[in-house]
Amino acid sequence: MNPDVRVNSDVPVNPDVPIVTPDWLALREPADAAARSVELAELLRPCPPATVHDLGCGTGSMGRWLAPRLPGPQHWVLYDRDPVLLARAAADGGPASVRTRLRDITRLTAADLAGAGLITASALLDMLTAAEVERIVAACVAAACPALLALSVTGRVELTPADPLDGRIAAAFNAHQRRTTGGRSLLGPDAVEVTVAAFRRRGVGVLLRSTPWRLGADDAELISEWLAGWLAAACAQEPDLAGAVAAYARRRAAQLAEGALTVVVGHQDLLAGTH
Repeated sequence: MNPDVRVNSDVPVNPDVPIVTPDWLALREPADAAARSVELAELLRPCPPATVHDLGCGTGSMGRWLAPRLPGPQHWVLYDRDPVLLARAAADGGPASVRTRLRDITRLTAADLAGAGLITASALLDMLTAAEVERIVAACVAAACPALLALSVTGRVELTPADPLDGRIAAAFNAHQRRTTGGRSLLGPDAVEVTVAAFRRRGVGVLLRSTPWRLGADDAELISEWLAGWLAAACAQEPDLAGAVAAYARRRAAQLAEGALTVVVGHQDLLAGTH
């Protein structure tokens, strides 16, 4: 993307929304690209957007994936609360022009999205509260354009070979995703259901597609990092798991080193407002 960097930070940053690292975003980008629904993206082609607003853009992976799939010139407006991520996204180079906005999208308003032809986000909804989703959906509906909201976690995880501890860890992790922090009760795996309901209450149709990560021997580094985060969150939610998880982590590390571990992490993509 060609950078036209204009920082707009008139909305304060919410300290209770986690900031992710560029290294993690780079590591997961190939898996994200492989998982996102090409079918939903293709539905946008008949009416290509001139202006795309990308919420919680990170380093710009959604733009790198989607912009080449849309015909015609595009201008992308990138929102993130991390200036380092915004700078990387703007400097990426690619088929679209870019303007950045240093914003906390949990405080997004309809005025922010004025003139949008498409609104996008990736791996965002599950980190929001129900009230924040309502606010974002209301802003999207007011913009009267499609919204493609990709890669929200569903809570479904499958590891092969199976382990007796898988279910307990998954349940603890999902509870952690739904935790209350800083007065915010996160939606976690409930985010897609809440978002779909918010659009439909406003008379907007929604399409859903399953878009899981499917990770194997070629994804060992990503599996290792994902597994470490999955286990840490589960233990934070249920400290009594720590002893059993230590042995579990050793078993999984050995399987990973042998190329014998595969992981499916459930996500869904949501397209609202095109039908």
